[in-house]
Amino acid sequence: MFLAVVAMLLVACDYYKPKNTATTGLAKVICEESFQNILEQEIEVFEYQYPEANILQRYMSENAAFDSLFSGKVDLIVVSHDLADNEKSYLKSSSRAYRSRMIAVDAVAIIVNKNNDIDELSMTELKDIFTGKYRTWGKVTPTKNLKNDSILLVFDNNASGVFHYISDNFLNGGLFSFPVYSQQAPEDVFKAVEAHKNAIGFVGVSWITDDMKSSLSVEDRYKELNEESTGPVAIDFTDRIKVMKVRPDNKLKGYKPYQYYINSGDYPLVRKIYAIDASPMGTVDHSFFVFLTGVIGQKIILQTGIMPGAEPVRNVEVK
Repeated sequence: MFLAVVAMLLVACDYYKPKNTATTGLAKVICEESFQNILEQEIEVFEYQYPEANILQRYMSENAAFDSLFSGKVDLIVVSHDLADNEKSYLKSSSRAYRSRMIAVDAVAIIVNKNNDIDELSMTELKDIFTGKYRTWGKVTPTKNLKNDSILLVFDNNASGVFHYISDNFLNGGLFSFPVYSQQAPEDVFKAVEAHKNAIGFVGVSWITDDMKSSLSVEDRYKELNEESTGPVAIDFTDRIKVMKVRPDNKLKGYKPYQYYINSGDYPLVRKIYAIDASPMGTVDHSFFVFLTGVIGQKIILQTGIMPGAEPVRNVEVK
C-alpha cells in the first residue's frame, strides 16, 4: 500500500508539473549588446501574448553569442552576421537543425561630444581616421575647438558586432595600428564621449534614439500591433551627444541615421541583424524565433527607428 501511495503521488506531481510547449516554459536567448533596446520590446510583447512563456535573455559580445550557440549552451542568438559555411557544417555534424533569417537592417551611429564643432565626415575621412592616416582632428577637417586634439576612438566592446563592422568595412578585417578604447557596454561609450571632447564613439543606432519605449501600455500596444497597419513613428535622437552626419563619397551632403535614410541607402553605415535558431520545433525558443520574423515582431522593429528585415516601410512626406 505504501508503494502504491508513493507511485500515485509521483504521478500527481508529474501531472501538475509545468510542461514545456511552444507557448509554455522557459527559453534562453543571447543577443549582441547593441540590439538590446529592441529585443527588450520584442520580449515584452511576446510574453504578453503568451503569458505562460518566459524569455531569459542575456546580452554579450557577438563572439560570445556564437560560442554559446556552438557549445550548446543556448539555441537562439541575435547577432549582426549570418552563419558561415563552416559554422553551418558544424551544426549539421552535431545533428542540430538550424534556421536563420535577417530580422532587421541596423545602422552604426557615430557620436561625438557636444563641444565638437565638426558636423559631418565623409567615408574617405572615416577611413583615414581608422587607418591612422589622421590622428588629430585638425588634420581631418577645419575645426576651431579641436585643431590640435588627438582623435580618441571609443567602441562598446572589442568583440562586438559594431567593432567587427568597422574592422570588416574599413580595415579588411584587420586590427587598428594604434590604440583604441573598448568599453563594457554601449552606455559606457556615451559616458566616454560626454567626458572627452575629442572622443568619437560608435554604437548601434537604437542607442541614440531619445525614447525607445512606447507611451502605451503593453496591452494597448499589443492591440495596436495587431491592427492591419501601423502608422509611422517620429524618432528623434538624444541630446546627450551630437550625432555625426556621414557623407557617401558619391554624394554632396551627409546624412544622419534616420530610418528614411537607412531605407533609401543614403546613410552608408548599415548592417544586417540576424536571428539564428537551432532549437527543436515545438519549443518556446522556436516560437520566439517565429515571432521575431513574423508580422508583429517586424512591426516592433519598424516602430523603433530601424529597418525591419521583412515588413515593408512606408515613406511619409511631411509638407
